[in-house]
Amino acid sequence: MVDFKIVISDPETGRSYNTVASGGAAGAFIGKSISHQIDAGVIGLDGYRIEITGGSDRTGIPARRGLPGSARRHLLLTGGNGFNPTKRGERRRKTVRGSEITSDFVQINVKVVETGKTPLAEIFAPKEEAKAE
Repeated sequence: MVDFKIVISDPETGRSYNTVASGGAAGAFIGKSISHQIDAGVIGLDGYRIEITGGSDRTGIPARRGLPGSARRHLLLTGGNGFNPTKRGERRRKTVRGSEITSDFVQINVKVVETGKTPLAEIFAPKEEAKAE
């Protein structure tokens, strides 16, 4: 099965947290598209609901909302995901990926829509190492 790096953004605090989804947790993301909401219990966040906001594949090509399917496309872009123009009116042909999550993805970006009982800061708090004395 595949492993996904999940970047969870918390709009309330402005912080983001990293986790890894593998096995069945990764299977919950496959077939979903950008802007779909899913229960975050599959990645260990009970009571949370998350929305997929983007992602990128193993070569760093970003997913773009609104493109059906998961194939790569070479599009003429004026801005948005995949291209940030430096001049007014600038357009460039860039490679972007469709919005459907497949096993080719490496990173998936999500944001919290509904919060659970435990704050994310406590869930992702660094573990204290045992003092060796």
